[in-house]
Amino acid sequence: MKEINTGDFMAADPDVQIIDVREADEITAGMIEDAVHIPAGEVLQRLDELDKSRRVIAVCHGGGRSGRVAQALTELGYDADTLVGGMSNWAAEGMPMVAPE
Repeated sequence: MKEINTGDFMAADPDVQIIDVREADEITAGMIEDAVHIPAGEVLQRLDELDKSRRVIAVCHGGGRSGRVAQALTELGYDADTLVGGMSNWAAEGMPMVAPE
Protein backbone atom coordinates (compact mmCIF):
# COMPACT_ATOMS: atom_id res chain seq x y z
CA MET A 1 0.00 0.00 0.00
CA LYS A 2 1.26 3.43 -0.82
CA GLU A 3 -0.08 6.94 -0.56
CA ILE A 4 -0.62 8.78 -3.82
CA ASN A 5 -1.20 12.47 -4.44
CA THR A 6 -3.76 13.97 -6.81
CA GLY A 7 -1.23 14.19 -9.67
CA ASP A 8 -0.40 10.49 -9.35
CA PHE A 9 -4.10 9.75 -9.07
CA MET A 10 -4.91 11.59 -12.29
CA ALA A 11 -2.09 9.74 -14.06
CA ALA A 12 -3.23 6.33 -12.77
CA ASP A 13 -4.21 3.50 -15.04
CA PRO A 14 -7.72 4.25 -16.41
CA ASP A 15 -8.75 0.74 -15.34
CA VAL A 16 -8.22 1.59 -11.66
CA GLN A 17 -11.03 0.89 -9.19
CA ILE A 18 -11.85 3.85 -6.96
CA ILE A 19 -13.66 3.09 -3.73
CA ASP A 20 -15.01 5.91 -1.59
CA VAL A 21 -15.03 4.55 1.95
CA ARG A 22 -16.77 7.53 3.61
CA GLU A 23 -20.14 7.17 5.29
CA ALA A 24 -23.33 7.90 3.33
CA ASP A 25 -23.82 11.36 4.85
CA GLU A 26 -20.27 12.35 3.86
CA ILE A 27 -20.58 11.62 0.14
CA THR A 28 -23.33 14.21 -0.35
CA ALA A 29 -20.55 16.81 -0.78
CA GLY A 30 -19.45 15.01 -3.94
CA MET A 31 -17.43 12.04 -5.13
CA ILE A 32 -14.71 11.33 -7.63
CA GLU A 33 -16.25 10.33 -10.95
CA ASP A 34 -16.61 6.54 -11.34
CA ALA A 35 -15.93 5.93 -7.63
CA VAL A 36 -17.94 3.18 -5.96
CA HIS A 37 -19.28 3.94 -2.49
CA ILE A 38 -18.40 1.19 -0.01
CA PRO A 39 -18.25 2.46 3.59
CA ALA A 40 -15.02 1.48 5.36
CA GLY A 41 -16.84 -0.82 7.77
CA GLU A 42 -18.35 -2.81 4.88
CA VAL A 43 -15.33 -3.27 2.59
CA LEU A 44 -14.26 -6.69 3.89
CA GLN A 45 -17.84 -7.98 3.60
CA ARG A 46 -18.14 -6.64 0.03
CA LEU A 47 -14.89 -7.93 -1.49
CA ASP A 48 -16.94 -9.62 -4.22
CA GLU A 49 -17.50 -6.11 -5.65
CA LEU A 50 -13.76 -5.62 -6.21
CA ASP A 51 -11.68 -7.13 -9.02
CA LYS A 52 -8.47 -8.44 -7.46
CA SER A 53 -6.69 -8.18 -10.82
CA ARG A 54 -7.21 -4.37 -10.94
CA ARG A 55 -5.56 -1.68 -8.84
CA VAL A 56 -7.71 -0.17 -6.08
CA ILE A 57 -7.47 3.40 -4.82
CA ALA A 58 -9.33 4.01 -1.56
CA VAL A 59 -10.56 7.51 -0.73
CA CYS A 60 -12.09 9.00 2.44
CA HIS A 61 -12.39 12.49 3.92
CA GLY A 62 -8.82 12.99 5.13
CA GLY A 63 -6.92 9.80 4.34
CA GLY A 64 -7.04 7.91 7.64
CA ARG A 65 -9.84 5.44 6.96
CA SER A 66 -8.81 4.92 3.35
CA GLY A 67 -5.26 4.21 4.51
CA ARG A 68 -6.51 1.49 6.85
CA VAL A 69 -8.74 0.04 4.10
CA ALA A 70 -5.89 0.09 1.57
CA GLN A 71 -3.59 -1.62 4.08
CA ALA A 72 -6.17 -4.34 4.78
CA LEU A 73 -6.72 -4.90 1.05
CA THR A 74 -2.96 -5.05 0.45
CA GLU A 75 -2.67 -7.72 3.15
CA LEU A 76 -5.35 -9.69 1.27
CA GLY A 77 -3.36 -9.55 -1.97
CA TYR A 78 -4.90 -6.51 -3.65
CA ASP A 79 -2.83 -3.76 -5.27
CA ALA A 80 -4.37 -1.03 -3.11
CA ASP A 81 -3.36 2.57 -2.45
CA THR A 82 -4.82 5.57 -0.63
CA LEU A 83 -5.25 9.17 -1.73
CA VAL A 84 -3.18 11.53 0.45
CA GLY A 85 -5.41 14.08 2.17
CA GLY A 86 -8.56 12.39 0.91
CA MET A 87 -11.49 14.29 -0.48
CA SER A 88 -10.72 17.38 1.60
CA ASN A 89 -7.43 17.76 -0.27
CA TRP A 90 -9.09 16.80 -3.58
CA ALA A 91 -11.65 19.60 -3.14
CA ALA A 92 -9.02 22.11 -1.96
CA GLU A 93 -7.07 21.48 -5.17
CA GLY A 94 -10.20 22.17 -7.24
CA MET A 95 -10.39 18.65 -8.62
CA PRO A 96 -13.66 17.57 -10.30
CA MET A 97 -16.44 15.96 -8.29
CA VAL A 98 -19.81 14.51 -9.17
CA ALA A 99 -23.01 14.06 -7.19
CA PRO A 100 -23.39 10.59 -5.66
CA GLU A 101 -25.81 8.25 -7.41
